[in-house]
Amino acid sequence: MAPQKYTKAVLERAQVTTHNLKKQRGSSRGERLADWADARLGLYTMAKTNMRKIFPDHWSFMLGEVCLWSFAVLILTGIYLTFFFHPSMNEVVYHGSYRPLNGITMSEAFASTLNISFEVRGGLLIRQMHHWAALIMVAGMFIHMMRHFFTGSFRKPREMNWVFGWIMLILGMFEGFVGYSLPDDLLSGTGLRFVEGAILSVPIVGTYLTMFFFGGEFPGTDIVPRLYSVHVLLLPAIIAALIVVHMMLLVYHKHTQWAGPGRTNRNVVGMPFLPVYLAKTSGFFFLVSSVIAAISAVASINPVWTYGPYRPDQVSTDAQPDWYMGFSEGLIRIMPGWEINVGGHTLNLGVLIPLIVFPIVLLTIGLYPFFEGWVTGDSAEHHVLDRPRNRPVRTGLGVAWLSAYFLLLLGGGNDLFATRFHLSINSVTWSIRIALFVVPVAAFLVTRRICLSLQSRDNEKILHGKETGVIRRLPHGEYVEVHKSLTAAELHTLTAHEQYAPFDPGPAHDANGIPRKLSHRDRIRMRLSRGFYGPSSQVAKPTQAELQQEETMHGIEH
Repeated sequence: MAPQKYTKAVLERAQVTTHNLKKQRGSSRGERLADWADARLGLYTMAKTNMRKIFPDHWSFMLGEVCLWSFAVLILTGIYLTFFFHPSMNEVVYHGSYRPLNGITMSEAFASTLNISFEVRGGLLIRQMHHWAALIMVAGMFIHMMRHFFTGSFRKPREMNWVFGWIMLILGMFEGFVGYSLPDDLLSGTGLRFVEGAILSVPIVGTYLTMFFFGGEFPGTDIVPRLYSVHVLLLPAIIAALIVVHMMLLVYHKHTQWAGPGRTNRNVVGMPFLPVYLAKTSGFFFLVSSVIAAISAVASINPVWTYGPYRPDQVSTDAQPDWYMGFSEGLIRIMPGWEINVGGHTLNLGVLIPLIVFPIVLLTIGLYPFFEGWVTGDSAEHHVLDRPRNRPVRTGLGVAWLSAYFLLLLGGGNDLFATRFHLSINSVTWSIRIALFVVPVAAFLVTRRICLSLQSRDNEKILHGKETGVIRRLPHGEYVEVHKSLTAAELHTLTAHEQYAPFDPGPAHDANGIPRKLSHRDRIRMRLSRGFYGPSSQVAKPTQAELQQEETMHGIEH
């Protein structure tokens, strides 16, 4: 039997080989090349699996693509700028097209920036596109993450994708700051002086870290070349790798979708990647690129020639960082200038405390999905998004954070507000200090109240239907307003959300009647769970019995 099987297998293999040879002889060179690549790379299988991947369609899902295509514009314009930029702090005397600076001693970095702006054809446009794309990318990531936060798309199984996006946001912020510092102009040099002060505030090792970072006494001669390597090699490579992982997880987990008829945690309703979504995203790339080019052509940004080269003995009056780093400066500006002496060392608390708060705030944002998952105890997968109104506490926390962020952003420009509006800078600073403790709390309470009111309004629609404006007189003389019941789609949208019950630690007594002692961890979880999902934090959805009773008692047209 064994020889017969062996002979049969050989014959089948020979037949397949002969069929493939005939097929190759009758196919074009391109088809043979594609077959060769598929045999070694599995391209057909990969395409068959992923090219028909379904993606839902909603305008808010385009925020991620704004980030992606802005990053593409950054890479393309950055490659062009590297041909002309000289990351050196060697001093030269400028002789170029910008006459007000002729004869001024400056670094090669600043001179090459002027050369790009005034000598290189299209250089100023490319420079401004690069800067605007950086601002738009960080803004897109910021809004994109807030969309994920408010809709709860960070829940299982996407916690790690949230972490990757959070890391990209932080890297994007520092990548923008590093690029902002490269021209070595007076404005960016003032920003680096700010960094030096922050590093010096670190107890004991601050001076050593400063010498290591700047390569000597500030400003040194190595900082621009070092930042250049980080800006064009290290951070872009890490961000690009994270984007690839982010997209792979997006495809693996499938895209989230808004609640609606036929949409569940087990399916995706939308359009296939090929050809519909691919055509849309390709067109969106050109749209994003053209908008960035149009903004760059009409709106000047970072005109370094008006600031002049950096000099340690000068400070620009309007020295402000880009908006995404403004809140970090606001932390320091509103902090009182406290100092204490410990063991013969002076601790500058006015800088050290904000320096500690800054990473704590960022870390809290990154770990939030795990915190909420622990509070809810929810281990199910979620692919349908929450409506923000149905999660009042989470929405309130998000609005409170945004209010604190914008207050700190205002604090980072307290001198500008004081000079522009002829106010006392002390009054502006104290107003922001007080508001930082009052406004977020008020924002949280008001937002939660609004969400609860919207939930009650939704319940009213579910029970009574929509107002028709028709008044009907009943046989016994009573006048009632006729309501029209919601469509199945509208009813599904308003009732599809889950409502968590507060954490139940179990009976207060064990089987022997002895009081159970709750651990400190369980007590904390129970209180947080009641705060998130207790009766005061969500409005219960109408039951089926309530719906039937309402239809019986009131006239609802179907």
